[in-house]
Amino acid sequence: MKPAEVNLKWEQLQNRIAEDFDNEKPDIKVLLFLIGVQELGQGPRKFSKRQKEELMHIANCKLFSKMGFYELEGQDQDGWPHWKLVKTVPNYTLLEQEMLIRSLIIDYFDENGY
Repeated sequence: MKPAEVNLKWEQLQNRIAEDFDNEKPDIKVLLFLIGVQELGQGPRKFSKRQKEELMHIANCKLFSKMGFYELEGQDQDGWPHWKLVKTVPNYTLLEQEMLIRSLIIDYFDENGY
């Protein structure tokens, strides 16, 4: 996607989620958290700060697995997924990182019927 298209779809996704959750527009961290909760598959509940960070890591691994950077190894005894890095993620500029993550988040929500 071109940057203008990513920005438009990003805005639309943020607005839709804000409406559904009756809240303000979510930022990247909030969307990564939501993806992490979805990928954990244990439903909504209270999470510690550490668990929230782990959920965002799960989301990043899931998103970057689409590009072949991560591979799911399996789950631990508590049902948390574990990923392994299979190829090094290139050093993107901050702008490139943000556009790439936005694009991957948009694709994730599209693929999951949102």
